[in-house]
Amino acid sequence: MTLTLGMITMDTTDAMSLAAWWAEQMGATVGETNDGFYVMVSGGGLPGLLSFQKVDDPTPGKNRIHLDLTAPDLDAEVDRLLGAGATLVERRGDESFRWVTMADPDGNQFCVAAASEASGLA
Repeated sequence: MTLTLGMITMDTTDAMSLAAWWAEQMGATVGETNDGFYVMVSGGGLPGLLSFQKVDDPTPGKNRIHLDLTAPDLDAEVDRLLGAGATLVERRGDESFRWVTMADPDGNQFCVAAASEASGLA
């Protein structure tokens, strides 16, 4: 027997707002909203589902699971995300492979790399 990834879920105090932010960034749509307590996002650039679960007190500290995203133009995408409300955590790598660690409006970290540089990753 093997496992199948159903979705990636993030805890948040405002599931609707964070789901809408990620849907916009990924060109996806907000689907089920479940009265704002459990919101699902699908389509666009997502290979599966993202979900956002409303909690009273999110787990403190750095998130243990994060999204690794790619974009055709890393610098342009980082600028777009900053303009949309993401924050810059750190620019990383070297001339052979660069990526940028960012945080969404709730502070969840994610990474963005150039699609052409990430294509050789397994």
